[in-house]
Amino acid sequence: MNNAFNFVAVKCISMGKLYDLLSKDVRYEEALKACINCGTCSAICNAASFYNYDPLEIMEIVQSEDEKQLEDLLKSEKIWYCAECMSCATRCPRNNTVGLLIMALRKLSQQMGYFTESEKGRQQLALKRVIGHSILERGYCVHVEFVTPEMHPEAGPVWEWIHQDIASVYERAGANYNKEGAGVLRKIPQETLDEIHNIFEVSGALEHFNTIEKYSEQKATEMGVQFDETGGCDYMKKVYTENSGNH
Repeated sequence: MNNAFNFVAVKCISMGKLYDLLSKDVRYEEALKACINCGTCSAICNAASFYNYDPLEIMEIVQSEDEKQLEDLLKSEKIWYCAECMSCATRCPRNNTVGLLIMALRKLSQQMGYFTESEKGRQQLALKRVIGHSILERGYCVHVEFVTPEMHPEAGPVWEWIHQDIASVYERAGANYNKEGAGVLRKIPQETLDEIHNIFEVSGALEHFNTIEKYSEQKATEMGVQFDETGGCDYMKKVYTENSGNH
């Protein structure tokens, strides 16, 4: 009798794992107050006009607390389609915000390693290495030196010309390129960069970055694609340029 009771108890705890983790996120508490499934969020959503994405579907899955549906959602493309424009927040009659819920789902997907199961999800490594590294190393969300012509052929020959003599071009444009003092593209003081690094460390962002790297490397091994810490490794190039055409 006791063994049967223990089995049921363990099973219940296991079944609630994903939902329990999600519900502890502060953005979940802010996002899902009293959804009445009216569909206003889907009607106003810009992303829903272009992708196979329905904010109301997301809300219903989360409200169901069904672990299988949650896991499938965290492994899917759908949670990466939201542009976080927050139009849903402006129109919801009950003050829910699907955009915030999407943020919480994305973080949980990364924590569990489920993000590597979708094409859009795997691109999180590229975002981490381009934007994340740019913030930590240069103090800019996207520094022009990280937007290389090789990785951005869509920028055309003008961008390639700029990169051939980038310092001279930006000096003529009036920027204080990589120099001390004020001005556009100025060099961010090391003291400030150290402070940014400390914020990332204390907030858990660096640990989260390592989690993205760990699961990405595991996926690369599974796919048989070369992986290392550089921006030029085969897996990085693959996730950066891969497009199935199904989006």
